Formats: sequence, structure tokens, C-alpha cells
Amino acid sequence: MKKLHVKRVYEAASPDDGIRILVDRLWPRGIKKSDAHLDYWFKEIAPSPELRKWFGHIPERFEEFSKKYICELENNKTLIEQIKDMLKKKNVTLLYAAKDHEVNQAIVLKNYIEKYN
Repeated sequence: MKKLHVKRVYEAASPDDGIRILVDRLWPRGIKKSDAHLDYWFKEIAPSPELRKWFGHIPERFEEFSKKYICELENNKTLIEQIKDMLKKKNVTLLYAAKDHEVNQAIVLKNYIEKYN
């Protein structure tokens, strides 16, 4: 099994990234698609619009957000399995746009994939 990374989409791509997957539903502001160096954009794996708006990146809501997002991930096994299959061959980097490196959906997604692997 290769490594699963999490990184802001605004950070420079590196060879260690392996397969780069944007896991946001909305395209990140201020970055051209050509500059993102994406392999995939899994919009469907991102939190629902309702959950994303409720969370609003408020740190006090992160624990509850995580629980609700995991419930959504339980219904999205296809993309989770695709990521797991990719990890068998290459590193995978989950890309997100949020400013907070610890309070975002990519962290929840990474932990979910690693825990339920």
C-alpha cells in the first residue's frame, strides 16, 4: 500500500504526490485548471452543499461535521474503492482549497479511507 497525502491545491505539485485528486465540490478560487496538475476531480466525494454550508469551516463544528460527512461517505463507496485501488499502485494526494490545514473535509476523508481500508 502506498501513501495517502492531503495537500492544499494551491501548494506546488511534487513527484511524491502520485495521483492528485481534488476532493472539493467547487473549483478553488484563483487557480487555473492547468496549474492545478490534477489527475481527477471527485466532486461527488465532497460533502453535500447543505453540509458544507452548515459547517462553514467553523472549528467548533468540526467534530459534528466529521460525523455527518462520514455518514455521507458511507453512501459513496464507489469513489472510496477507486481511491483504495489507486493506492495499491501509487501514492495518492487528496487536494482541497480550505485555508485551515487541520479543519477540512480532506482530513476526514483521509482518516476514513485509512481507518476502513
